Amino acid sequence: MEEGDVKTVSKTDNYTIKNEELSEKGEKEISWAEQHMPVVSDIKEDFESEKPLKGLNIGCCLHVTKETAVLMKTLKAGGASVALCGSNPLSTDDAVAASLVKDGIKVFAWRGLDEDEYFWCIDQIIDSEPNITMDDGGDFTARIHTSDRVPEKDIIGGTEETTTGINRIESMSKKGVLNYPVIAVNDTMTKYLFDNRYGTGQSTIEGIIRAGSTLIAGKTFVVCGYGWCGRGIAMRAEGFGAKVIVTEVDPIKALEAAMNGYRVMPIEEAAKKGDIFVSATGNKHVIGKKALENMKDGAMLANSGHFDIEIDIDYLNKIAERRTEIKPNVKEYKTKDGRKLYLLAEGRLVNLVAANGHPSDVMDMSFANQALVAKWLSERKNEEELENKLHAVPAKIDKKVAERKLGALGIEIDSLSKEQKEYLEKWEYGT
Repeated sequence: MEEGDVKTVSKTDNYTIKNEELSEKGEKEISWAEQHMPVVSDIKEDFESEKPLKGLNIGCCLHVTKETAVLMKTLKAGGASVALCGSNPLSTDDAVAASLVKDGIKVFAWRGLDEDEYFWCIDQIIDSEPNITMDDGGDFTARIHTSDRVPEKDIIGGTEETTTGINRIESMSKKGVLNYPVIAVNDTMTKYLFDNRYGTGQSTIEGIIRAGSTLIAGKTFVVCGYGWCGRGIAMRAEGFGAKVIVTEVDPIKALEAAMNGYRVMPIEEAAKKGDIFVSATGNKHVIGKKALENMKDGAMLANSGHFDIEIDIDYLNKIAERRTEIKPNVKEYKTKDGRKLYLLAEGRLVNLVAANGHPSDVMDMSFANQALVAKWLSERKNEEELENKLHAVPAKIDKKVAERKLGALGIEIDSLSKEQKEYLEKWEYGT
């Protein structure tokens, strides 16, 4: 993309967004999120007094939502210089972007990016010379490793927010091409057990209902993938009264789905039965040619994985004789054999494109992890250097986030007595 080609209203060296006049609206949205993110807000207060990130540049490629804004303001409160771009072409909230710019954060993001614009925005974050990177999906990390725009030796570490990105960075690590350590925030228990399950479960259903205006009850609902996101989607679809089918390639996950009461079968067989399909795997063409050929008239297709590759949209275009945009986020494909298939949100993240993404309450824990890991990375200067591979978040951070969330919810729990601690530490005790 050439420098003069940006199709936006507001552009300077420090930001390129849709319209800075939307800042007041964005400020209200962020205020709402802050009210529902007590753990991150508490960390922000600590950061304001401690300044643990002073002198650091933090580059972020995340969904530009009101929840992300709370994290960005927290990092800035900690003394960091912060730059942000979107991790998906259609997930940016333009009002939030405008408000962040007003708060002194560099933002290169607007809703509706084409591919060239998307990577141009990432390049602007690379040019901010980050010492710490925060990624969601792995595009930022991969771009740094295929670009000579910044010396990688200046990056002390990075974080990854989602399963798709973890898979990509694990692959980079195994192949020996990862040039700085990355911390798997996605794999913390306070992230995947809650964000992936409850957040994705609720927001995906919300996106489908908003886009399709459809009744879930009584429908046959096919969930492709039974990871933590798939578990959440299946659980919420069942709660709405759907008859849930799960498709899987992992025998253990498939067995778990069956034990949880769901029908389990191959996607090509499920395609004949389903009314609504959701992919949540992080893999390519999970809903592929045979499945698309087997689907009945009126089937609705959605994706909740990070990239728009889980549904074979190219083949859907190939078998369609006519394509009609019914309304925003709903496209009808009239196939050559007379069926009508409906693609939601262009095959991108339906929960962010057609809805507002995860609720603030659950993102509170995910972004608390991000903030505390950034602090932890900044404090490691005099410790043994981390290897250039994927690392787990220290257990003490995960536990601290859980403790703070319980406190914010007003929930008290038991603690071990001296006698109980001694019992757990002695192998001699038995029956």
